[in-house]
Amino acid sequence: MMSRPDPVTVSNPAAGSERKAGRLVALAVVASLLASTCCVLPLVLVLVGITGAWMSTLVAMKPVTPYAIAVCVGALVWAGWLLFKPVPACDIEDGSCATTRPVARRVFVACALLIGLLLSFPLFAPLFY
Repeated sequence: MMSRPDPVTVSNPAAGSERKAGRLVALAVVASLLASTCCVLPLVLVLVGITGAWMSTLVAMKPVTPYAIAVCVGALVWAGWLLFKPVPACDIEDGSCATTRPVARRVFVACALLIGLLLSFPLFAPLFY
């Protein structure tokens, strides 16, 4: 049985790429959190008031950090390419391209800044300890 295409994607081809870009940005955020687990998470937990000797086991995630950074950067590059590439067709009457694309781009930039902060945290972490 053949599946029918999504009516939103058929009328607006940019909607599918924006949805995919949103998923990629979410993947990048999760990967950056995983990459900074050894550094940022203990500090955040202490600031919130959650402490314990178990927090020293978070250092076990350190070998996974380069892979998580690679996934994060790859997902960001792919999402950025999907969001900032020129759209070949946009329905002028619908107007959905004019409203959703700038919002998705702003969310992407905000998430990219957050991810940059998380990934650069090991550089300025000694200032907090």
